[in-house]
Amino acid sequence: MSLMPFQPAPFFANKNRAFWNLQLAGWGGYLLLRVMVSLANGQPLDLLTILLVTAITGFSISLILSVVYRQLIDRAPVVTWGGTAVVLLIAVFVFAGIEAWVQGLYYGAARETSFTQRFIALTFIPLALLGGWSALYYAINFFLTVERQADRLERLEAQATAAQLAMLRYQLNPHFLFNTLNSISTLVLLKQTEPANAMLTRLSGFLRHTLITQPGSKVTLAQEIETLQLYLDIERMRFEERLRTRFDIDADAREAMLPAMLLQPLVENAIKYAVSPQEEGACITLSARVIGDTRLRIAVEDTGPGAEGPVQLSMLEAGAHGLRPEGAGKPVSTGVGLANIRNRLMQSYDADHLFETTSQAGGGFRVLIEIPFERAEDTATTPKPARRRSDNDAASQQRPRDDNVIPLPPQRAIGKT
Repeated sequence: MSLMPFQPAPFFANKNRAFWNLQLAGWGGYLLLRVMVSLANGQPLDLLTILLVTAITGFSISLILSVVYRQLIDRAPVVTWGGTAVVLLIAVFVFAGIEAWVQGLYYGAARETSFTQRFIALTFIPLALLGGWSALYYAINFFLTVERQADRLERLEAQATAAQLAMLRYQLNPHFLFNTLNSISTLVLLKQTEPANAMLTRLSGFLRHTLITQPGSKVTLAQEIETLQLYLDIERMRFEERLRTRFDIDADAREAMLPAMLLQPLVENAIKYAVSPQEEGACITLSARVIGDTRLRIAVEDTGPGAEGPVQLSMLEAGAHGLRPEGAGKPVSTGVGLANIRNRLMQSYDADHLFETTSQAGGGFRVLIEIPFERAEDTATTPKPARRRSDNDAASQQRPRDDNVIPLPPQRAIGKT
């Protein structure tokens, strides 16, 4: 017999329920303490009636205070704290007055004390009780406000990260798409319908493969290579035997997870700067290794001309500084594609990654990426943290919403219905 996993809900997920639980537990505990002290001191049992009336009085007054405090908590600090002090003093006087009156009825002529004397003597206990209750009320609500602001900031950061990842990924597609459409147009003008149709078919397959993948999602290296093969099939129709490829992938590395569409821009760069400018073309090598069961190392290399002379800056840094290699008629790197890759790695892994570009004077260019090794099954079985559920979640699930927008629930004070 299998049991469903138990995930306890946060205590303040339902603020109204949490308020009543705290009310009942707090005032119930106060009554129990007073009763135990009374019995331990040998007080008569009928005194328990006074204690019950006192607890009910405090419970009722605290409910009124909660209504007033909800109106004051969002005001200016002077209004909030000044109003709270005034209302608290009034509540203490009412509490002490009711308890003094009840004790007067109970003791009658047995004690020669006036109402004023009893009132002054009993003021300390209501002040301590209601003062502590008020401090706890504001402390809990301020804690929930800070927690909600932190949660809102986290959601906004997640939104911004998702938007940036989408921007970085979609920025990589136009060059390839324009080149492919231009090639198809050329084939159509030359009335080579069969190659044009084959290229269109492969282009649609590649676009279908990429568009179904959500921006910022991760895929296995095997899936990434499958997408890359669709892209290379299109480019081979343009460059034919000038484009040569070699894959050297470890079996363990094929199950590693990495950001979707991470390698295609690197291969596109190699085609643009290695295959295209050379009459004999170039060979592009993709290799992947698992290092120490904790790191995935991927290298994309080509046999192109590389940079002119020994490279002191990476192509990424050169593009950022506006430097251009010498040589007329050669493609000039702007560093945009490589900068996008670096930004995507930073968004996905923060500082826990390596990204290097190297080139030698004799030719050839190499991009090295090292990221944490995550298996597909590990990612799929990792439990997601339970999200704090608010009272409005059920209603919000009924409303259609944009998948790119993260809803932010409205703030409510504890105990507010």
